Parts: sequence; structure tokens; C-alpha cells
Amino acid sequence: MVTEWHKSSYSGGNNECVEVREHSTGADVRDTQNRSRGQLAFTPSAWGAFLVSLAQADRNG
Repeated sequence: MVTEWHKSSYSGGNNECVEVREHSTGADVRDTQNRSRGQLAFTPSAWGAFLVSLAQADRNG
């Protein structure tokens, strides 16, 4: 399972965005404006920990 690239909901509306693509071996993240520069790859556990930390930061304001 590989999802299509989608804009992060945390990117806001000012065109300073990142795109995410999730798959069975983790997730990839790339800069929307500089796609040719490649992407960062995260393992499932690293990606999960990152998402948990975002949710905690959201709750703590």
C-alpha cells in the first residue's frame, strides 16, 4: 500500500508546504516547492512517534 503524495495539514496556506506519502515501510516527506531535491524516509516506528509528538504538541498549545 502506497498512498499518493498529499499536502500536510500542518503546512498552512502560505505555500511553504511539505507533502507526505505513507506506505507499508513508513512514510516519505518532501518539500512541495523543491520536489527535485528528494525526500526524507521514515520507518513506521519513527513516523508513528513523530505523529504522536505532533498530537501532543497540538493538545498542549
